[in-house]
Amino acid sequence: MPATGAWIDVETARTAPGLRLVLSAGVPGPWGESAKGICFAKGIAYARVAQQVGGDNDALRAWTGRDDAPVAVWNDEPPRHHWIDIALLAERIAPTPKLIPDDVEERAMVFGLGRELCGEFGLGWCRRLALVHQLMQVAPQLPITGYLASRYGYDAALAEAASRRVVEIVGAFSRRFAAQRAAGRRYLVGDSLTALDVWWAAFAAMLEPLPPELCAMRADTRAAYAVRDPAVRAAIDPALMEHRDFVYHTHLELPVVL
Repeated sequence: MPATGAWIDVETARTAPGLRLVLSAGVPGPWGESAKGICFAKGIAYARVAQQVGGDNDALRAWTGRDDAPVAVWNDEPPRHHWIDIALLAERIAPTPKLIPDDVEERAMVFGLGRELCGEFGLGWCRRLALVHQLMQVAPQLPITGYLASRYGYDAALAEAASRRVVEIVGAFSRRFAAQRAAGRRYLVGDSLTALDVWWAAFAAMLEPLPPELCAMRADTRAAYAVRDPAVRAAIDPALMEHRDFVYHTHLELPVVL
């Protein structure tokens, strides 16, 4: 397995060969951690290019057309930023181990449930909206609050519905995993690791972060990721969190390096 990629600047990245991943420096963003996890599970080496949260990302925008993360750039091909496109690119770069099933029904399950984690109004989107909502309640005057609210399209009505959506999504994953275990299977789809397991492992941090010895992060980030809504806390299935830990310890890089 490759070690975590070295950081290179944008100008170096522009002409570097191979895979470059734009990642939010110092932040365990689940979309970026998913991209890293898929690459690690496949043994794909990559260089890291920093996106500065709230900072000046003009050079990054000039190169990739975006100022957010993650973005994957392979050789001279166009940048890819969508979670599906990054997974498909990794599958092409390293066809084995296969993380996207050949079976059409299993593949549809991977991408369909993956959307409930990674897509708009999915778990990550809803938890992020809930975090901004918390900031709007306790510190609306802070510059970071306004920045995040503007960047993520904050809407109070949507934020108030977000926790209910998280409960529904976690419940669906809980039922799916229970059915798999009842059938004697260890993963969320089929008999082996898929991209869905990697996505779940990364996005579960927004319910319960990995412990500090496995993922060191800023104290305020860890506090923000902590779930305060009692309905969401009650929905968190210990078996799913155990699966997150199993995936990390068996297939992904530990400790996580941000």
